[in-house]
Amino acid sequence: MSLSLIPPPTQQINSEIFSRAGVEVSVLRLDLMHPWVNGNKWFKLKYNLLAAKEDNYTTILTFGGAYSNHIYATAAAGNLLGFRTIGVIRGEERLPLNPTLSFAVEQGMQLVYIDRETYRQRHTPELHADLRQRFGEVFIIPEGGCNLNGVRGCTEILSEVTAEFDTICVACGTATTLAGLTLSLQPKQRSLGFPVLKNGDFLKQDITNLLTQYLASGLPAPSSTAAPWELVCDYHFGGYAKVNDQLVSFIDEFTQSYGIPLDYVYTAKMFYGVIDLIRKGDLGGDQLRWAERHRLLLIHTGGLQGNLSMKNIKRAN
Repeated sequence: MSLSLIPPPTQQINSEIFSRAGVEVSVLRLDLMHPWVNGNKWFKLKYNLLAAKEDNYTTILTFGGAYSNHIYATAAAGNLLGFRTIGVIRGEERLPLNPTLSFAVEQGMQLVYIDRETYRQRHTPELHADLRQRFGEVFIIPEGGCNLNGVRGCTEILSEVTAEFDTICVACGTATTLAGLTLSLQPKQRSLGFPVLKNGDFLKQDITNLLTQYLASGLPAPSSTAAPWELVCDYHFGGYAKVNDQLVSFIDEFTQSYGIPLDYVYTAKMFYGVIDLIRKGDLGGDQLRWAERHRLLLIHTGGLQGNLSMKNIKRAN
């Protein structure tokens, strides 16, 4: 089971700001791997879909919001790999469908809407049992691919990277990607996560739990220990799927300067945060202060399809 994926290139970006700070910055372009199933989403789906196939499931059921990159990628991957897909969507149906959900339907995904209170139960055995009673034998993938299969896939993100680096930087939603990356780093390397949700400190416990469970699971990992990691929670711009004029201007200027498009929900917030911290000379606290020469690898996690729905994304106050 496979898709036709392009190995993600690494692109160096040069700036006077970086030069003055003694920092080298490169971008791992996961957004270029596939037109639909790209970024970190493929890595989080890969072993979930393999498990479904090995257990002879024909239907994938997963969860997401109305602008979910995960819903988009699952619908596309399911269609390409021969799975029926069901997307359980948070909130009420709103017509006409936005570009994300329209694409999911075009890929054959059945959309099911549940109220927000019920959606908060999406991890519970009770709701899973109700959904299986309604839809039959379905293979359930958690929201965002956040499980040990998802972590396993993310341990492979750096497998073809040849550029040398000291710190990786990545945007965080469920932090599954950060957990997988942290398990794949070499000695003296470290990771820095930028939560895109307001009050993202809660992810610290989620990351700790994922790492502990994965290392105890016996699943393959490039390293037997997790590298140092840290969260920077000050660049959420008002919360998940919220932006302001400052972020929009940054995206326009960055794309014009470096030819790299950024998505509004995830990657742009991380890139903004990294550059702001470089200006300040402090990338995430004492542990991650750089020496005379420091090399950063920024992970572009894709999600550019979400920009088509930008007019519906709420501006932060």
